[in-house]
Amino acid sequence: MEKRILDYEDLLEMLDDLLREPKGFWENFYEERNKDIPFFKVKGPDENLAEYFSKGLSPQKVLEVGCGPGRNAIYMAQQGCHVSALDISEKAIMWAKERANEEGLKINFQCVSLFDFEFESYSYDFIYDCGLFHHLPPHRRLTYLNFIKKALKKDGHFGIVCFNTDGAANTSDWDVYKERTLKGGIGYTEERLKEIFAKDFYIKDFRRMKRMAESQDLFGEDFLWTSYMQIKN
Repeated sequence: MEKRILDYEDLLEMLDDLLREPKGFWENFYEERNKDIPFFKVKGPDENLAEYFSKGLSPQKVLEVGCGPGRNAIYMAQQGCHVSALDISEKAIMWAKERANEEGLKINFQCVSLFDFEFESYSYDFIYDCGLFHHLPPHRRLTYLNFIKKALKKDGHFGIVCFNTDGAANTSDWDVYKERTLKGGIGYTEERLKEIFAKDFYIKDFRRMKRMAESQDLFGEDFLWTSYMQIKN
């Protein structure tokens, strides 16, 4: 049957087809756990996330999107949070479940895209994203933002970690589609990233992630931005 663009979702799917299909890529990415990937080597959480909790963040219900092997989800569960965590890779979710079981933790891990995730509206105190946003194509950003805004409670908080321009090229939105590639992720300038979120969120903290030594229990690389925000009501 000939595909037609009859609604907004049809348009998004058409634009998806111009770019790499993500699920296969991420299944391959998590195939070998001993690869030289910085966050594969550390079991502990992001250094900025640990800082948020040390400074008073104490959410009850938490959602992590793009959880990978579960480092941050496990940390938040250890802080007493009720955690749900999503990833589109079966292999990543399997790894995360194994790690959580080793710690005796119950975490609601789900292998699902955030765009297909079913949730109760305005129910999460805190949503965290380490590494998903910079792999999103530009046409999915509005859906992503709408998801975050609909999932967070009134006065809820949102944390994000994504590439700065040392981590990936500052590819323009137009060039993504002209070249039909995200080039491994989009590197955001401070101005560009803040422009996306400032309308809907109070940006309470914005900085480079601190680089951590591999021997430490926290993850940190300075080619990443970190930001902590509160939703505007």
